[in-house]
Amino acid sequence: MWESTKYGRTAAGHTVIIIFFFLFGIVIGSFLNVCITRIPEDLSIVSPGSRCPRCLAPIKAYDNVPVFAWLWLRGKCRNCALPISPMYPLVELLTGLLFVACNLEFGITQAAVKWLFFLCLIMILTVTDLRVRLLPDVVTWPGLAAGLVFSSVVQPNDGTAFFLCLKLFHWVPPAWLMGLLEGILGAAFGSLPLWGFAALYKLVRGREGMGLGDVKMMAMVGAFLGVRGAFFTLLFGALLGSFIGLLVIATMYLTGTGRQLAVRASRRGLGEVNRIRWFIASQYHLPLGTFLGIAALIVVFVFSSYSIDLGPRLR
Repeated sequence: MWESTKYGRTAAGHTVIIIFFFLFGIVIGSFLNVCITRIPEDLSIVSPGSRCPRCLAPIKAYDNVPVFAWLWLRGKCRNCALPISPMYPLVELLTGLLFVACNLEFGITQAAVKWLFFLCLIMILTVTDLRVRLLPDVVTWPGLAAGLVFSSVVQPNDGTAFFLCLKLFHWVPPAWLMGLLEGILGAAFGSLPLWGFAALYKLVRGREGMGLGDVKMMAMVGAFLGVRGAFFTLLFGALLGSFIGLLVIATMYLTGTGRQLAVRASRRGLGEVNRIRWFIASQYHLPLGTFLGIAALIVVFVFSSYSIDLGPRLR
């Protein structure tokens, strides 16, 4: 009987913690929505308070409850009755679920604080790039600095800096410096390949093929995740982006997107209709930062629990 009561209390306490993390997450998600919508417009994220994106009327406190307010308002502004984007409750809900997942994976630890902060940065960048094809410097540069600081406290599960220091210098630095070096190497490994690819593409094609925002974002991601995490983020992001990109292009082509334009161009002797339609569809620009952000989340929850034992030298 005592054991049953004991474990019952433990389960109840765990449920309370999960509920707390979810509620805290959706509140933070509401703030992330402010960042997502205002930062690209160079607006303050502090003032004015929450307002309708259409009529700019201030939103009352009882209409500003994350997720639930959008539901009881049926997705419309109380003042102008115009639709409010479902992006708002979706970001809030997803942030709440990610906070719960982070608690289940890392508990209440320093690592949890690091990854919660990282999740917030990734949410802002992922959704902003999806909306307006922009990865703001005001997020990526401070995120890079924060990643290096966090890595000096909670070291990435990598080992690259350890092996390099041991192999090249026969020296093992203290744990905080090892973590900082892991973050620096991760930032370099994450950003330099993209920067090189962008420079080569511009040299060959004579036009921009990738914005430097992706480069800065991967520097930030590498600072948090280290070399191994940056590698898997690039790999999964490229694979996911390629798959979705081909799917979108094929869908646009099969549904007849740009057909009228292609017919007019064909009449002017610019080529066959189907070839022009395929060219139009293939020019669709996909937000690479969005796929990199999704890949980074996968890496956090799938690979972060696998650590490399560096032995007693770092203890």
